[in-house]
Amino acid sequence: MADRTGGIPHQSSSGAPPAKAGPVRHYGVPLTGPAHAPEWATGSMGFGDNQHRGAFGEEFIRMLATAANLDVTQKERDRVGIDWQLGYTGRRGTRRFPAIEAQVKCTSSPDIHGDHIRYPLKAKNYNELAGPDYEMPRFLFLVLAPVNPFAWSHATEDRLRLSHAAYWLCLHDQEPLPAAEGAKVSTGTRTVYVPRANLLTVDSLHELFAEDYRDLVAS
Repeated sequence: MADRTGGIPHQSSSGAPPAKAGPVRHYGVPLTGPAHAPEWATGSMGFGDNQHRGAFGEEFIRMLATAANLDVTQKERDRVGIDWQLGYTGRRGTRRFPAIEAQVKCTSSPDIHGDHIRYPLKAKNYNELAGPDYEMPRFLFLVLAPVNPFAWSHATEDRLRLSHAAYWLCLHDQEPLPAAEGAKVSTGTRTVYVPRANLLTVDSLHELFAEDYRDLVAS
């Protein structure tokens, strides 16, 4: 298989993290916010809680995908572990209008080790991404957001800045987790290793539509 996208990230079946190390960026450190929260924030239900953070992570992905001129569709009901479907708007290779799907997670306390980020996925979420039995490629999109919700965005007349970054991971080359004897579904968590080289940008989003990933699924 031609390597046109930086390679499929492989997760060690032994659970050991990648050996390569590199500089660590200290994401998750609270950034300075307003000395006193404005009235709208103190009266805003759920401001800065996990649901708010999750919504920010999803909109972070929508902004990137829109800037990449991709069609973005949100799943109304998350029953199959997918938050967004991204569609390519033009002809690429021999297949017209291909699409990919993404499960989005957002964290303010990432476990960063050199060149990768360790992230614990629930077994159910892991199994909704692992293996080849899908119509179209699926990816995990991991968004890192500041602890302080006032630092999530900064708008001026020149720009809108969203903090901090998002990364992708493909698990189609991994086996789904088996359920315990007598159980219908797998339980617990599985730690995945998201390469920091897999930074989500306008360009890298387009690379996820390459045939490399479509060859991994039984479409």
